[in-house]
Amino acid sequence: MSQQVDVNEILDSMILLYNDVKHVGSQYYRHWEPQIEKETFFESAENFSYYLALRNHDIRDLQEQLVPLGLSSLGRLESKTLSTLQAVIANLALIAGKEVDISFPSQESFVVGEERLRENIDEQFGEEPENRHARIMVTMPLEAATDRDYVQSLIEAGMNVARINCAHDTEEIWMQMIDLIREVADELDAEVKIMLDIAGPKIRTDWVYTQLKNPKLKVDDRLILTSDYEHFPQSFEANVVAGFDVKEIISAVKVGDPVLIDDGSIETVVEAVDEHSIHLLVTKVKGKSMRLRAEKGLNFPKTQFELNILSDKDRRDIAFASQHADIIACSFVRHGQDIIEIQKELTKHLGDKANEKAILAKIETVQAIENLPEIIMTASSKNPFSIMIARGDLAVESGYIHLTELQQEILWLCEAASIPVVWGTEVLANLIDKGIPTRSELTDAAESARADCVMLNKGEFVIEAIDMLDQILEKMQEHLYKKTSKLRALNIAKMKGVTIEEN
Repeated sequence: MSQQVDVNEILDSMILLYNDVKHVGSQYYRHWEPQIEKETFFESAENFSYYLALRNHDIRDLQEQLVPLGLSSLGRLESKTLSTLQAVIANLALIAGKEVDISFPSQESFVVGEERLRENIDEQFGEEPENRHARIMVTMPLEAATDRDYVQSLIEAGMNVARINCAHDTEEIWMQMIDLIREVADELDAEVKIMLDIAGPKIRTDWVYTQLKNPKLKVDDRLILTSDYEHFPQSFEANVVAGFDVKEIISAVKVGDPVLIDDGSIETVVEAVDEHSIHLLVTKVKGKSMRLRAEKGLNFPKTQFELNILSDKDRRDIAFASQHADIIACSFVRHGQDIIEIQKELTKHLGDKANEKAILAKIETVQAIENLPEIIMTASSKNPFSIMIARGDLAVESGYIHLTELQQEILWLCEAASIPVVWGTEVLANLIDKGIPTRSELTDAAESARADCVMLNKGEFVIEAIDMLDQILEKMQEHLYKKTSKLRALNIAKMKGVTIEEN
């Protein structure tokens, strides 16, 4: 008898959850539906809306109660949110001997999301290799413009996508790379997609000035960031002065905000701000001391500011990429408006065919994480769309510990929207640079099998890295697909700008 009461309580809880998910999710979907132009995204957008609504709940206790009954624990419902809830409720009703208005969904509803994701992966990253699900993306070095044997080795080892970084080299060299890759791929009867990576607003030190003979920074040292060389301080109580060219940050930063330099190798906190400069106190450094150099990245993880997503150079690069690339990757996307600006540029150069060009957004800031649902909806409503988890900058921005959960959350949300994901930054980095992998990076490479494409950087031993990654991905696909997990409420699932009416 007690078991019957428990089932009834669980059934009631599931029905309440279902009704709320359907109510809130429907409002999310109605908010975005008028903006959707891509026919194949309507179903994905609707499921994504329901998934976001679900992830506003903490259902871990409910999951634990379902397991002893032999029912789904709701841990794999990303691509089939409502159907999974309906099936669990229908089964609970049978166990409890009660009639409910919710019936079993069709079998097709359980596979349509996964099928749509596979179609999107094929469309953007090429057809699935014979031996693995995940594709392999490789960053092109300069020799890819002229060395036919090198390019052939990359493709034969298993490269599926060639990444060209627009922060380096010239259009002439990019064109040489593209022509050679496509020529060799045709000869090998292989499909290799070309991705051009637009640099975006990476904030860096432009120059460094110091009066010290050995200008290394250590804990408790001070430095100044200034955006105006004309007002360079003639005397200052700091070890180093560095220039940077983003004046918008000075008006946005506040005392106490953290500022991270050189991929987090130097951690600082804002002590004071004036009209032209930010005064920083060093709180942590890699090792005992670190030398600050020009062209080192600056991260402001707690500071909210707006930057133009595209520089004049970026616009020129998009013009080139729109004619020659299969995928256009965009760095430092922060919100949906950034995507709109990129889409406007594509329309300038492609007209009515702009919506056919694939866009990839690199997620590398805390602001992008907070606006991820908006980014996904804005981009996917018009274009073939994918996301890269750019774990380098994202780790610096969010903190290394927080990154471990963020990368999983991004995977879940993207699967719910049938969006392909690229696992980026430092995969098999030691193998690529030194020829021998570390044990930890082998584990990381195995974890990357949860994504749909894995990016390798350039390096002396990249051919060996492609071969090893190919084998790892082949083995891991026998053990996992995406994830099974417990579901707590996610801040990332909250949809900004949508007013929820009372149920």
